[in-house]
This record gives sequence, C-alpha cells and structure tokens, in this order.
Amino acid sequence: MRKPIVVVGSINLDLVAAAERVPLPGETLTGRTFSTFHGGKGANQAVAVGRLGYPVSMVGKVGDDSFGPELKTALRKAGVDVRAVGTAKGSSGVALINIGDDGQNNIVVIPGANGRLLPKDIMRSSALLRKAGMLLTQLEIPLITVETIAVFAHKNKIPLMLDPAPARELPMGLLKCLTWITPNESETRILCGLNSNEPVTPGTAERCADLLLARGPKNVVIKMGSQGAFLATAAGTREMIPPFAVKAVDSTAAGDAFNAGFAVSLLSGAAPVQAARYASAVAAISVTRMGAQPSMPSARDVNRFLKSH
Repeated sequence: MRKPIVVVGSINLDLVAAAERVPLPGETLTGRTFSTFHGGKGANQAVAVGRLGYPVSMVGKVGDDSFGPELKTALRKAGVDVRAVGTAKGSSGVALINIGDDGQNNIVVIPGANGRLLPKDIMRSSALLRKAGMLLTQLEIPLITVETIAVFAHKNKIPLMLDPAPARELPMGLLKCLTWITPNESETRILCGLNSNEPVTPGTAERCADLLLARGPKNVVIKMGSQGAFLATAAGTREMIPPFAVKAVDSTAAGDAFNAGFAVSLLSGAAPVQAARYASAVAAISVTRMGAQPSMPSARDVNRFLKSH
C-alpha cells in the first residue's frame, strides 16, 4: 500500500486579471478578462498530486466566509482527503493575480485563514502526518508552523519537501531538516544573496545549489522556468534537466505542478533525474492552461505528453 503524500499549506481563492502584459509600478492597464480559480500553493500541490492519481491529504484552514466550503469542495473533487482542513473565523486566503499575454504574472497574497494555521494544528494532525510517505509545505503559512512541520518530519524520519515561496530568508534549523528544497529563480536570488537583477544561469544555479546544500538540505532543485531545472543531490548528482518547449499562457501554478509531480515520481520509485523530468512535464502541461488548480494534468495527460516529446 502506497504511503500518502500529505500537503501542509495554503488554500486560496485566486482572483485573476488578464491583460496584454503585467502592469508596471503605478501603471493602470485595461484588462481583457477576469476569472476566479481555486488556488493557494498548498492546495495547488495537493490537487496536482490527486490528479496524478496518488493518495493525498491536505492540512490547512479556510475561512468561515462563503469561499471556505467552495474551496474544500474543490479539493475533495480532485481526490484530496480534507478531513484535516479546519475552519477559522474571518476570510479565506485570497490571491490577486495579474497575467500578461506572455504567461508572466505578479501576485499579491492575503493570508486570511492560512495565517491561522498554527503549530497546535500540526500536532492535532500528527497521526495523519506520521503515515505520510512525504510531506510537502510552502511559506504561505506562518514560519513557526513550517518550523514545527520540519522538526516533526526530522524526528519521525519522514521526507520533507519545502517550496520556499514567497521568498524569504530561512533559519538554519529549518534548512537542516529538509530532504528537498525547490526554489525558483527569484527565490534562489534571495536565499543565496544574489543581486535582484542577476540572471540565474546553469552555472549560477550550480553554485547556488552547492551553497544551499552546505546550509543543511539534503537535496536541491532550482526551478528555472523556460531554462529547465537544476538538480543537486547529496549523492553527488549535478545535472541540468532540459525544459519542454510549449506555448505558455499562465505560469501561475507551474512551480506547484513541478513539486507535486516530483514527489509523486520519487515515491513511485523513480531516481531523482527521472523524477525531475516527469515533474518538468507536469509543469509544462500546466503552463499551457489557464488557472492554478484547473491547469493540473492527469497521469494519463503526462504519460501521453512524455511519449510525444
């Protein structure tokens, strides 16, 4: 019997405005369309795992507003066990997303109920967490809660994958508990102290991965969008995983799709290089579709995509 993936993280409603391009600071643009999607990095990853046909549970919180039941229903429909999703007073998490024609985006996240997911909630879900084959978490919940998850995972010898988004500096104690850390380019710049305008090239990625490994995580994947992904493992692997050429329409959930695909593939027995290729395919399919959770492919979609590429 497969041990489930347990995702601990954010659950949001995404409010998405599409325009010719992402507006500059202080600029007003006339948009083309407006849509609402179920999102949140935690919920996106849980839905992506569920769509890939792997057992998954979610630990999180929604508000007692009208969005809360809708967000839980969306998770349930994707095959996610939501028994550990609680309800907090006040608003659910909300993300305001601007998307340009080139698929680029900028995002403002209002935590809402996600900010009320506390260490006591983690301990309340300890029985569920102990059964996990892998734990996935992100930084859209309080850092103290992420640290609690990390200590729990380390103590119980459960692999933990951190998507360090939104980007911020991280304490050494947390880094040392991570089996995988998976920053994108902007997060890599912040974690490694690079200039905000410095491009993350394959060479830069290797240096940054080595720097991150020296701080404690066992393994690193740097997600580099159209450049691919750089994989660095404790076993000595240093490899650039090439991208798949697709026409991007919405990159909002690409990183979440990657993490979900990577976790599913690893727990299904793939070596890290093969798992990263599978994850890249999941992410590539997701950017060709609008919305966060609606963009997540099925296992059949991914297998068909890999056969054609």
